[in-house]
Parts: sequence; C-alpha cells; structure tokens
Amino acid sequence: MAATTGDPGLSKLQFAPFSSALDVGFWHELTQKKLNEYRLDEAPKDIKGYYYNGDSAGLPARLTLEFSAFDMSAPTPARCCPAIGTLYNTNTLESFKTADKKLLLEQAANEIWESIKSGAALENPVLLNKFLLLTFADLKKYHFYYWFCYPALCLPESLPLIQGPVGLDQRFSLKQIQALECAYDNLCQTEGVTALPYFLIKYDENTVLVSLLKCYSDFFQGQRTKITIGVYDPCNLAQYPGWPLRNFLVLAAHRWSSSFQSVEVLCFRDRTMQGARDVVHSIIFEVKLPEMAFSPDCPKAVGWEKNQKGGMGPRMVNLSECMDPKRLAESSVDLNLKLMCWRLVPTLDLDKVVSVKCLLLGAGTLGCSVARTLMNAMGFNMSIPMPGHPVNFSSVTLEQARKDVEQLEQLIENHDVIFLLMDTRESRWLPAVIAASKRKLVINAALGFDTFVVMRHGLKKPKQQGAGDLCPNHPMASADLLGSSLFANIPGYKLGCYFCNDVVAPGDSTRDRTLDQQCTVSRPGLAMIAGALAVELMVSVLQHPEGGYAIASSSDDRMNEPPTSLGLVPHQIRGFLSRFDNVLPVSLAFDKCTACSSKVLDHYEREGFNFLAKVFNSSHSFLEDLTGLTLLHQETQAAEIWDMSDDETF
Repeated sequence: MAATTGDPGLSKLQFAPFSSALDVGFWHELTQKKLNEYRLDEAPKDIKGYYYNGDSAGLPARLTLEFSAFDMSAPTPARCCPAIGTLYNTNTLESFKTADKKLLLEQAANEIWESIKSGAALENPVLLNKFLLLTFADLKKYHFYYWFCYPALCLPESLPLIQGPVGLDQRFSLKQIQALECAYDNLCQTEGVTALPYFLIKYDENTVLVSLLKCYSDFFQGQRTKITIGVYDPCNLAQYPGWPLRNFLVLAAHRWSSSFQSVEVLCFRDRTMQGARDVVHSIIFEVKLPEMAFSPDCPKAVGWEKNQKGGMGPRMVNLSECMDPKRLAESSVDLNLKLMCWRLVPTLDLDKVVSVKCLLLGAGTLGCSVARTLMNAMGFNMSIPMPGHPVNFSSVTLEQARKDVEQLEQLIENHDVIFLLMDTRESRWLPAVIAASKRKLVINAALGFDTFVVMRHGLKKPKQQGAGDLCPNHPMASADLLGSSLFANIPGYKLGCYFCNDVVAPGDSTRDRTLDQQCTVSRPGLAMIAGALAVELMVSVLQHPEGGYAIASSSDDRMNEPPTSLGLVPHQIRGFLSRFDNVLPVSLAFDKCTACSSKVLDHYEREGFNFLAKVFNSSHSFLEDLTGLTLLHQETQAAEIWDMSDDETF
C-alpha cells in the first residue's frame, strides 16, 4: 500500500496499487510490431489498456493489456474503463536497464499536471489514467522484459480521513443504492460508454444524481459544505481505494479546495454475483483536502511497479514454450545406407558411418540442418562458457560454470566427431580447445548472408608421440614438407583450426547489439547446403584410411584421382552462393593460435578449469599475451613505423 503522512490525530488514506496483467496476445502483437513495423525505432508509441471493477474479493486491482492495446481506436471491453499509455520498447537489454526511469516518470507526471491545470482532465477524465510500459523483447529466446509505471501525483500534505471507509449499505438505503445504479447507467448510456472513470454525485434521502466532471459549476451550485465525487474503483478491499483515485484527488484539491474543506468519495464497485448485480461492496468515506495552495510546479510523482519479490525492479516473462516451433522427430537411414552399397559405392565402409558418434554443438538453423542430415539425435540443454563473457565468482554461478565445462568435456570425450554449429565466434572456442586436447575430429561450419565455410580442424598428434613425429603410418612421415608447395600435401596434423587465421582473441561479440545486429539471417538454402557439406566432409574423412590425419585435398586436386570412394577430403570448403561457386583452400596451423596452439593446450591440460576461468573473466588480451599475439602486434606496428620513417627520408 502507498500511505500518506501528516496529522497524527487522524488516520491516513492509503491506496491499493495496480498490478500489471499482460495477456499473451499482447506479446504476440508486440513481436509482430517489432519485426515488421518498429524494427530499430525506439520512439514512444501510444498504447491503451483497461481496468475492471467487478472482480471477486481477493483479486488484485489489475491494469490489463491485450492484443488490441496497439489499436487506439479499438473498443474498450464491456464494463471496463480505458487507460492511455506510452510504450518505450528498447533495442537492447542494456538500453532497457539504463533507461532513465525518473525522467520518464517526470514527463508523464507533467502531462497529467498540465491536464489538471488547463482543465483538459475535466473534459476528458481518462487523461488522469496514464501509464508507462518500458520493454525489451528478446526475440531470440522469446524472453520479454518489462516494467510498468502508473504515474500518481503526490499531494503537498497528507489526506486525513474524517469518516470511513464504510460499506455503501451503511450509508445508503436500498432505495438510494438503486437510484445510484440507475443514474450511473443512464449517464454511461448518454455518453456512449460502458463505464465512466470519474463522476460527480449529489443525493438526498429519495434521489441520487450523477454528472460529468466538466459540469461541476452547475451541478454543485449552491452547495457550501462538501461535495461528493465518484470513482470507478478496480480495488475490492474493504478499507482501501484503488490507485485511480490518487490523481483525481489531486485535481479536486487543486480546483476545489478553496471552496470546500473536505470531499466525500464513493468508490463505485459493480459486480455480478450469481446473476444479480451487486454494488453494496462499494465503499464511501470523507477526507480533508489540503489547505495549502499548489505551486505552479508539478508535484512529486510515484508509480513504478514492484517486481514479484516486492522490490523495485522489472519483470520478465518467458514465452518460448508457446512461441517456438516444434522440432521434427528423428527418422532412420539404415536402409538407404545399405542400398548405396549394392551398386553405387560397393567399397563404402558402412560400419564407420553407422558407428560414429557425433556431438552437435548448436541447435539453430544450421545445427538442425546437420541433425536432419545425420538423422540420429539426442538433446542436451546446456550453456557453454565463453571468452569475454565473465563467470561471476559467486558459489552458484561459478559452480554452474564448472559443471557445464565438466559436462562438455565428458560429452566430447564420449563422441568421435564434434560439430561446431553455433552463432558466435567465441562460443566455438571452448569446445575447439577441449576437442584439440582430446584429439577429436572437429567439423566446423559458419554462415554469412550468402557465404559459408565448412572445415575440419587439424587433428593433433597422439600425446604419446614425440613433438616432431607424424602419425606412424602416415605417407608423409619421411617427406620434407618444406620442399613441397606451401599448400600441397599438407597432412591433417598440420592443418589449421577455425581460429588459426585470426590475429585477435575471441571476445564478447554480442554485447549491447540491436536485434538486427544479432541477426544470423542467411539466404534460405545456405544452412542446408553448409549443413549437408559438413556431414559429407565428415563421411569423406571417415572413409579415408588416415581419417583425420588425411592429406588435405585442394581445388587443384579436382581433376586427380580422389583418395576415397566418396571423393576428395578437403581441409575447407568455402562457398559463395551469389555466384554458385565453391573453393577448397588449405591453411596451416598457426603457432600463436588462441585455440589449438601448444601454449593454450598445455595450460588447459595442466590447470584445467582454473585456466578456463581466467580466460572467461579476463579481456581478450589474456589469450593474446599468452600465445604471443600481443608481441606480434607490437612488432608489426614497429615495422610499419620504421617503414614510414624510411619513406620520409626520401
């Protein structure tokens, strides 16, 4: 409850705040507006809600928003009062968190105050019922963050209760109650509405009259002691009025306190019980109006809604279960595999294909395309810690990160081939390191808008072999690699990984990005093409006698005899859909790679999670310092400065 303070001799009036009630249809409509209309537009938008005063006892006073909230011309539901609002939909969670809530509240309060001073609120009382809605829609996860505000102006002094509150049946006779119902209904019918938020009341023992606020002068002509006002009250508590009364009392104090010392308030509550109309649970009370006149400045305002825990903070609703499409079920490919061996590829080693255990990391469009091609699948829901995404050193968060790493290590240990199919660069770092340490074959696929890369990571030599040894039965064991062409006859253990071509360490690539910047949209066939090629590359590698140590095929080998019954075994496949072309480049492992270099693997194998925690919680410079990239950058910069100095001497 929000209480006033003041004269200790009288009890003080308290108000029951609104509770936000946002229908699922509202979030569906906001999703469509964001995608098709708002996009990156953060300008405030007009919306509307409504509240009802016929709830059963025990229910909170609710301000409801549904799918029609964005249509300002949509009719208000029967027996409900409208409330006008402003939507502030932010593009990022960071913008949502840092929005100036105080300023937003002050702006709304000023609008209400101006409507009171100008008299506009008398002409249109709905102007007193403003609300604000601050939102961020995470359409990747269908998580919606929101914070409601119901601006209420504060009186310059307290509102002491003179009488009440009491039930209406303790002050009105049955005849008066019936007269009130009839008068209210007739006024609503005359105005063409199903409910009026505020109204004026005049009564005696036999009659009850009601009127609009703008008719104040004529309606109360001749009255000198007090006036009676009515409010359509969404609260059903016996001792407290609802939130809409607050701004109405400010209006009354500002415009009528010079004429009257007190005001009688009737909180009109209208519900149907067992088919019969019931308004006797309405309450009536009298309050003393402030004696001090208002200054021209807008009064202080309150109104931000508390969260579910009772603190000042936003709320979040997760609608992923009712908004995400369902995954297709698995199906078998055993029959097709066997039919292939009958005539097309009789030398195909089916056992290697059927028995291989694949771990797919990433279950988006690309991951689902790979899973659909492989056709056997079991799901794990887990979070992969990443460089640039700090792990907080609280017992719960740190322990959860440790469990996630242990689970990932165990999954990689239990599988033969690891597919990296995630959206971000940094999310591929940890599985790339673990897989390199465990000597697992890694197939990596990444998409652009109309380009893709599919590659196998270089497979490190078994740990028991010498530092300069090749796989014992590898055909290059006695060859001089340096005497050959730079990108010809490169064995699998010298091939680079996904990070070998980078000279910067992975970091947080999604921080404070707008929805379109997070977007991983590609041409519609790209994910299926890349996903299928990733699976085919794996199968080709498995069919080669040397497996992951196989010499990389390049574009120059396309006219040569293929090394396997299924064709070439490339290191990379880079596709350009705009010109419907693929190339097969080959790249060497980089001794300063932030993922597969010996320095990174040695630290990981010695220190385990402690080393990983340093990477997660440090800036990208930690990996760059460790691998020597920082020194390389400095030497490169020094060389550029030297060259520039030489040029300046001419």
